[in-house]
Amino acid sequence: MNQSITTRLDELGITLPQAAAPVANYVPYLLSSGHLYVSGQLPMEGGAIKYAGRLGAELDVEAGAAAARLCAINLLAQAAAALEGNLDHVKQVVKMGGFVAATPEFADHPKVINGASDLMVDVFGKTGRHTRFAVGCTSLPLGAAVEINAMFEVG
Repeated sequence: MNQSITTRLDELGITLPQAAAPVANYVPYLLSSGHLYVSGQLPMEGGAIKYAGRLGAELDVEAGAAAARLCAINLLAQAAAALEGNLDHVKQVVKMGGFVAATPEFADHPKVINGASDLMVDVFGKTGRHTRFAVGCTSLPLGAAVEINAMFEVG
């Protein structure tokens, strides 16, 4: 991708929020040996959980994917904070891990986490393609439907 990431975000109509403060005893991000590790981000907007509940009960796949997309926007906000506002330092989105609060019968976890994966590719192009996992669980912090963490190669 030859254009700046800020320009690309503008084209996509995405304004990054202020990076959220941690809700427990951890750091929101850590730079180490050319990698940026970003702690799990929730689907928060305006300081509150926008998508709460479980997939297969209160939420459908479309809402789950929207929640994952919002998590990815919050991941980018943390990355921007770590990189002094310059996401052009991201060389590669390396890995994302997605947790989906779901009923035992729900089996479309990958479709939910695609909301985040698709955003990374939309923003970064081919360097947005990454490894990942998508798993279900019975609950997530603050009742969130989705939580996603990420690792980026930076330079």
